[in-house]
This record gives sequence, structure tokens and C-alpha cells, in this order.
Amino acid sequence: MRNAAGLRVFITGGSSGIGAALARRFAQLKAKVVIAARSQERLEAVCQGIRAQGGWAQAVVCDVTDSLSVEKAVAFARESLGGLDVVVANAGFGVVGRVEELTLEDFERQFETNVYGVIRTVKAALPALKESRGVLAIMGSVSGYFPTPGASAYAMSKFAVRALAESLRGELRPYGVSVVLISPGFVESNIRRVDNRGILRPEAPDPVPPWLIMPAEKAAKLMVRAILKRKPELVVTGHGKLAVFLARHFPRLTRALVSRSQARRQPGRN
Repeated sequence: MRNAAGLRVFITGGSSGIGAALARRFAQLKAKVVIAARSQERLEAVCQGIRAQGGWAQAVVCDVTDSLSVEKAVAFARESLGGLDVVVANAGFGVVGRVEELTLEDFERQFETNVYGVIRTVKAALPALKESRGVLAIMGSVSGYFPTPGASAYAMSKFAVRALAESLRGELRPYGVSVVLISPGFVESNIRRVDNRGILRPEAPDPVPPWLIMPAEKAAKLMVRAILKRKPELVVTGHGKLAVFLARHFPRLTRALVSRSQARRQPGRN
């Protein structure tokens, strides 16, 4: 799968950020793309931009917290494309806040989208991927290796997704299906403007300094390349790679750095 031309691609969370950038990149390489998300308006805007550049794209409204919605979206993509070669389970958002401040419903909401949403997508798409001996790409996060205070719910969900990808890799190898785990650091996206209820707040400022954020289009090029090469894993951004390296090889140092950083943020400290 070194060439994207003619590939049949389905992407969840495709109306903005990384998902939209992946759709544009695949379309640039002459793949056919179906994108899914909750907003028809934003989906159509992405598709129109792709078509304006001579690409092929279709949209389907889908809520990954609803099994029937996911099944219908995958069926639509499979019928529209004549099969599926690449499925990117990308839909997700981040719940933030200290554990004592979050409700059980906050954690449930996080897992419904970030974990069960991925599982729903995988289960609906597997028959088609087995037929094509295709690629399943799962969007993880550096937070799946490097949890930080105030992001427990999100980090937990991404640890779970990483475990899912590792398990699936062995399960699907006999069928010729490759699993690619993509773990981005800070990439241009609306995820940091989505509140704890999963609602986009476009006016909200991005808390991450601009110099730390990789443009979505640049990240998408790296991700598509990894998918086409069937790489088991890709960590995106330099700071992301450093965080994962530290977490893997120097866990005690990592914990000390996180603790020191958190201590500086405590009230009453200069």
C-alpha cells in the first residue's frame, strides 16, 4: 500500500482538525474519501474544499456514541466506495479537570466517545477491512503515554485506546489487516476548544502556545505516510516524541518533572 491512488478511505471526526487534514491529504493523493462527524455543515465545507481541488469526497453524519449511527455511516461509506481499504478512527475530544472536580458522568462521556466510539467504528468496519486486507488507523495521543494532572479522563481514554490497538494488531494480523496507532502531541485542532460536554466553543482561546503546535496539514502528511507504509506506530511532533521517550525509558524522571511542574501551579506559591 505504498500508493494512495484509488484507495477507499473512511475517516471519523472528519469535519475539522486532524480528520479534515487527513481527508484533504488522502484526496490530494487521489484516494476516495468518506468523512463522518456530527455536523453536516462542517462536513460539507470540507468536502467542497476537496472537490474544488479535483478530489473525490463524500460526507455522512455520524455520532460515534451511537452504535446504529456508526453502523449506518460505515455501511454508507462501504456502499459509496465499493469497499474500504483504510479506516481512520479519529473522532474524539478531551475532558479536563482535577479528578475531585469531575463527575462520574464526565468520565463516562469521555469514554463513550474516545474509547467506545473507536470500538464501535472498529467492529462496524472490520468485515470490509478483512475483505481488502486493509489498514485500521487509530488516533491515540501522547497523553496515552504521558498523563498529566488535570487531564486524567482524557489520558485514561488514550491509554485504553493504545491497549486496544496493541491487542487488535495481533488479532488482525492473520487476516492481513494492519493496525497503525497514531499518537499526536500538540497539533492544530479544535480539540482544545471543545468543552467537557463535547461541545465546540470556537471563541475559546487555545491554551497551548502557538510555537508548540504543529500545523494540521504537516501532521497529516506524516500520518498518511505511516498509514501507507503500514507502520505499527507513529508519534507526531518533536515534543511528543520526547515525552514518549521519557515516559518509556525514564519513568521516575518523568514523574518528578510532572510533579515539579504541578507544584509550581499550586495556589499560594510564588
